[in-house]
Amino acid sequence: MPTIHREILIDASPEQVWEAVSDVGAVHHRLVPGYTENTIIDGYERTLILPKGGMVREFIVSIDDKERRMAYAVKEGRMPLLHHHASFQVFPHGDSGAKLVWITDFLPELLTPEIQARVNRGAEVMKETIEAEAKGGDR
Repeated sequence: MPTIHREILIDASPEQVWEAVSDVGAVHHRLVPGYTENTIIDGYERTLILPKGGMVREFIVSIDDKERRMAYAVKEGRMPLLHHHASFQVFPHGDSGAKLVWITDFLPELLTPEIQARVNRGAEVMKETIEAEAKGGDR
């Protein structure tokens, strides 16, 4: 099974990064604005409304405040996934920064280039968005 492991260094405190990541109903504001237009929460299910009418249905598997770890699984979307599970975990980095570790496991393997591109772009947008919020501004 392919695994994509991405480490994102963010100029914000671990607490600020965790606050954004764990706010699972505000993906469209706090993590990837523009790539997600709205977020709908129904129990453990999260639906991300995408531009141009797309959507992704996910299950929130775990939100662990002590470990600063959130795990989720894609259950439905445009990509023909057989399996998907991902997690974010926040660690201190340096004197005042944070390291956000994003790990994604999925099948089928042939989706690796597309998922890698999405993770890379998502990581850039998350870094920009969280840093802008931490500095008190908008993106």
